[in-house]
Amino acid sequence: MTQIPQVLTIAGSDSGGGAGIQADLKTFQERDVFGLSVITAVTAQNTLGVQAVHPVPLDSVRNQWDSIFTDFNVSAIKTGMLVNGDYMELMSEVYSGFTAIPLVIDPVMIAKGGHSLMEETAIQVMKDKLAPLAHVITPNIPEAEALTGIAIESKADMLEAAKNLQANGSRNVVIKGGHALDKDKAEDLLLLENGERVWLSTERIDTKDTHGTGCTFSACIAAELGKGQTVEQAVRTAKAYIQAAIKNGLDIGHGHGPTNHWAYRKEVQ
Repeated sequence: MTQIPQVLTIAGSDSGGGAGIQADLKTFQERDVFGLSVITAVTAQNTLGVQAVHPVPLDSVRNQWDSIFTDFNVSAIKTGMLVNGDYMELMSEVYSGFTAIPLVIDPVMIAKGGHSLMEETAIQVMKDKLAPLAHVITPNIPEAEALTGIAIESKADMLEAAKNLQANGSRNVVIKGGHALDKDKAEDLLLLENGERVWLSTERIDTKDTHGTGCTFSACIAAELGKGQTVEQAVRTAKAYIQAAIKNGLDIGHGHGPTNHWAYRKEVQ
């Protein structure tokens, strides 16, 4: 019997179910991989916002990691919310012994509204310690700007920022264009480690229900890599997956609702 791919997410718990660990595990299930988790924080949140964040102690995070790697055959890893620089330092330390496993980094630093989700020192640790370990890194435009110092106002700027991230060590870079360059299309840039550029364009959907899109997108990439797909194949699938999830909304909650994690399966059946 062929072994089922086992994929690990390292992120925060979202009590509202639309982002973080919950979104990642839903995505893994939909993409036919077995999901494992290391929880970095427990949040009280819903579609209206985050009411509280309770970080999990660092030694417990390390214990979760050790438990997984003494038993499971992990074929891909993704990181989401890592609380602060101490958690990033820990992840870079423990991952150093497992670098043959592809690491997808969703640098959860700046929210859709533009406000920073972490202090400047943590952003620097992300840039110096964690981002250089990425097999794939998936910043949105404000995050790419924070990591590179490049103001992104055009496709040429996206390419320059992607090259900067590669020069810093990230092997493959996806800069997500959902923050605005084109009001009619959401256009992402994938810069592969061989220098090839792939532009992925989808129709921009007018909806408020986009909670957890970054988590879901990066989780899908990790799932596909865990199944042995190439980076380009993984990113193309993730782009189609998240487009279906946004387009087929669920109308849950009273704020920025979650996406539909089973919509892509329904579309391709």
